[in-house]
Amino acid sequence: MDKKWLVVAVATLALGIGIGSQWKTDGAIDAHADEAAQHAEHAEEGEAAEAEHAEGEEGHLTLSTEQIAAAGIQLAQAREQSISLGLPFPAEVRFDEDRTAHVVPRVPGVVESVSVNLGQTVKKGQLLAVIASQQISDQRSEQAAAQRRVVLARTTFEREKKLWQDKISAEQDFLQARQALEEAEIALNNARQKISALSGSVVATGGNRYELRAPFDGVVVEKHLTPGEVVNETSNAFTLSDLSRVWVTFGVSPKELPKVQVGKSVTVSVPELSAEVVGNVAYVGSLLGEQTRTATVRVTLENPQGAWRPGLFVTALVATDSRQAGVAVPESAIQTIEDKPTVFVRTDDGFKAQAVELGSRSQGQVEVTRGLASGMQVAAAGSFVLKSELGKASAEHAH
Repeated sequence: MDKKWLVVAVATLALGIGIGSQWKTDGAIDAHADEAAQHAEHAEEGEAAEAEHAEGEEGHLTLSTEQIAAAGIQLAQAREQSISLGLPFPAEVRFDEDRTAHVVPRVPGVVESVSVNLGQTVKKGQLLAVIASQQISDQRSEQAAAQRRVVLARTTFEREKKLWQDKISAEQDFLQARQALEEAEIALNNARQKISALSGSVVATGGNRYELRAPFDGVVVEKHLTPGEVVNETSNAFTLSDLSRVWVTFGVSPKELPKVQVGKSVTVSVPELSAEVVGNVAYVGSLLGEQTRTATVRVTLENPQGAWRPGLFVTALVATDSRQAGVAVPESAIQTIEDKPTVFVRTDDGFKAQAVELGSRSQGQVEVTRGLASGMQVAAAGSFVLKSELGKASAEHAH
């Protein structure tokens, strides 16, 4: 009986030890699990905080006053401004036809030399080409012969006049001598007029040669001469144009013609080149084109630097009205970031990129309808430098 209870006691003790061991193991596992969960939670909170911090710094550039000045960044204040409203038209820069000349040979001949190249700037009277012509030689010979006949006829006339006055010869001889002199003078004048027909851009030089010279200051925009080439009066030897002034032309439909009148202000711009200039309507056509059914409108622009090249496609904004914009900034302050118009607002330690919504544009100013308050300072000239720096910072953050 005692042995039986001893076996039962040993078994009970073993069972208790096993249960206790199992309880301790489970408790340790649970403790480790709780600790891992706490670490994960802290890690998530840290990542969230880091992301929140990064988001808060996104679009912000830290620059000192010295760095801003060194980068050539200029500030402008967003302010209320009058904005002109207008009608935009696709337009083209063309030669000023009042200052464009087609230099042609006056008589047939063979080109001996060409002194200018295509695109070269020339001065009034500058030599363009030398042409040899048999017709020039014939005209000079005719003039020389006419001059000799006049000398001879005048001598005869003076002699016959004296004889007639002295009652030595008949009056008929005197009258015939006077008629011969008059005919000789007429022939000489005719020969001189043939030579003078070479005036203007053509200068006779002697022999059988004559020169083509520039009729005014300009640029050689077309050249169709080479040495040895045979030319005549229909040959377009050179085209010269004074590019210090150009025309901008565009078509206007009959519906919009009442809004486009001579004297109206026109803003001509090329967004791709960031170029803009203001002119006035100089001419409105009275007839409609057969193909386009539009009237031609012309704007004359001064072009001292030659930046407005003929053939360039531009936008012509004809001013029709004006209104007061609550907030406007220079157009140079607008940059495109992630396909959104953006300005760089001045902060205490640099600039912050601020997306905005735009309205009307006029004479280098653009209306900001949302995203910017009046009185705030933004980067104007040189704002592209900030855009570049922001792009670099974004690329480094991505890595």
